[in-house]
Amino acid sequence: MSQESNYGKWTVSSSDESEDDKKTHLEKPSTSSLPSFGQDVLNGPGYTCSDARKAAYRRKLSPIKFGSKKATSEISSPKRQKSSQEDLGWCLSSSDEESHPKDQSRQLGKGTVKEEKYTSPKEPSEHRSNDCQPPVLPKTEEDSETSDEAQEPWDLLDEKNPFRFYLTKVSGIMPKYNSGALHIKDILSPLFGTLLSSAQFNYCFDVDWLVRQYPVEFRKKPILLVHGDKREAKARLQEQAKPYENISLCQAKLDIAFGTHHTKMMLLLYEEGLRVVIHTSNLIQADWHQKTQGIWLSPLYPRLPYGTPSDYGESSTNFKSDLISYLMAYNAPSLKEWTDIIQEHDFSETRVYLIGSTPGRFQGSHKEDWGHFRLRKLLKEYTSFVPEQQCWPIVGQFSSIGSLGADESKWLCTEFKDSLVVLGNHGKTQGQQDVPLHLIYPTVENVRKSLEGYPAGGSLPYSSQTAEKQLWLHSYFHKWSAETSGRTNAMPHIKTYMRLSPDFTKMAWFLVTSANLSKAAWGALEKNGTQLMIRSYELGVLFLPSSFIKKIIKEEEAVCYLRPMGIDTFKVKRKVFSENREPTTSFPVPYDLPPEIYDSKDRPWIWNIPYIKAPDTHGNMWVPS
Repeated sequence: MSQESNYGKWTVSSSDESEDDKKTHLEKPSTSSLPSFGQDVLNGPGYTCSDARKAAYRRKLSPIKFGSKKATSEISSPKRQKSSQEDLGWCLSSSDEESHPKDQSRQLGKGTVKEEKYTSPKEPSEHRSNDCQPPVLPKTEEDSETSDEAQEPWDLLDEKNPFRFYLTKVSGIMPKYNSGALHIKDILSPLFGTLLSSAQFNYCFDVDWLVRQYPVEFRKKPILLVHGDKREAKARLQEQAKPYENISLCQAKLDIAFGTHHTKMMLLLYEEGLRVVIHTSNLIQADWHQKTQGIWLSPLYPRLPYGTPSDYGESSTNFKSDLISYLMAYNAPSLKEWTDIIQEHDFSETRVYLIGSTPGRFQGSHKEDWGHFRLRKLLKEYTSFVPEQQCWPIVGQFSSIGSLGADESKWLCTEFKDSLVVLGNHGKTQGQQDVPLHLIYPTVENVRKSLEGYPAGGSLPYSSQTAEKQLWLHSYFHKWSAETSGRTNAMPHIKTYMRLSPDFTKMAWFLVTSANLSKAAWGALEKNGTQLMIRSYELGVLFLPSSFIKKIIKEEEAVCYLRPMGIDTFKVKRKVFSENREPTTSFPVPYDLPPEIYDSKDRPWIWNIPYIKAPDTHGNMWVPS
């Protein structure tokens, strides 16, 4: 079976899901040895990332202009083209995305790679010399860009944004669309607090870049990097962190094959209190430059008085205890002190629910603690059955896709959708089977016309090996469009899921998360439905109207309350950055609604095939190599 478009033709296999498909996961670290300083930069960036991002990195360094003969030579190279695909307009390049990682250790330079060490988040390392300085790093064009992106700070603690949901700033769009958006330098600004220490949970780390995002006065404060790297990737991260005596590493255990540490969170301890930031960006420059990303920024949590009982300072959403449970799942000594710090602070002002995934096989009631079963539990307990909402559509938006099976009945429209359509403790109803499901994933045209051009597709690692086995999925796809936030041309790395009214003006709930559309992220049932297996670490926050009932929102001089649980919904904000005043209770969905379904010429972006028949916004073609 084959499909054609303006870009060429690609062959689609009709085979059922194979064992290799079950091993597919999003953004798995490459198995090739990571280059050290001084090695050929065309091997890829100096941090763990997917093969798609490596291809984008190489293409940025060595672009191929539209019409160049170089593209023909690269596509025809026997090294990159299977003989069975010689006649295809789209060459399907080989990929190790679904192969098992191998230990291909390589010496990362002279000297000893430092062991993982732990520096207390409360105190700098006692044995560190006071005159120990991080290496002097040359100022680059990248620094100029990020400096420009960091606006004058503004008061985030007022009531104009009761949801505390923000987008990251985007370089190259109209300034009005960055008003109220955040750069990482804003988040780490001293105006938010006098930083004592921080913990950064993530998948990709560019350590030198990350250090430069901290204000100069905070760059020697203890930083804990929580990562999932193994073998040579771990050694590479250790090598990057080695010059910084204040940086410690914590390796997240990944005992189930093909899992990743995909959570993106900051814990920021100040003299004045504690702040939690849950977001969707990797800690690399590209993710904070020209992509659409989401952030939930907590209130400043004050320290509880000494001797306060341990069950004090909890929110109505149980966020504090859920965050502690999530950190305890790592079973890491370096995170134990952070759980103690959390216990010492007052989280009572939190209005969101935590939804996390941790690797494991969970049975019985433990299934409801993680993944899509966690979402199912919260919707059952904290929403009410409203008959008119039974057929309200579900919208899912993501930047990567795993192998979901031979048809929709294998996972997507059964166990996963069953969790998303729950309305209170009412049980499954006949109408829920007919709930529309709209999935938003960028088209080839979206990527081609983006601010970054084709290299933007490096953060959309949907591979041909996966796509060709689930062609049925593409009928659910809708285009990326974000005129409401000025981000149509800023490709999404944000992940969001929500339930909306048929006219898309009201919303029952909203979730921003690190979890893409994959079994590895959300979990999949095993053993006749008695066991939930999750491969990866993920984290997000759920917004329910009912949790904002007690939140008094002052709008002008009036005081308004959200309506009682059972009949309350969020209104959808029509223009995220509009100067026209909308009700404070309107939720800022960052993209256009209703979403527009793919037309007959649209194709989902697939990273590991060439696009040579039309240039991108920089006049280049895409040839992954």
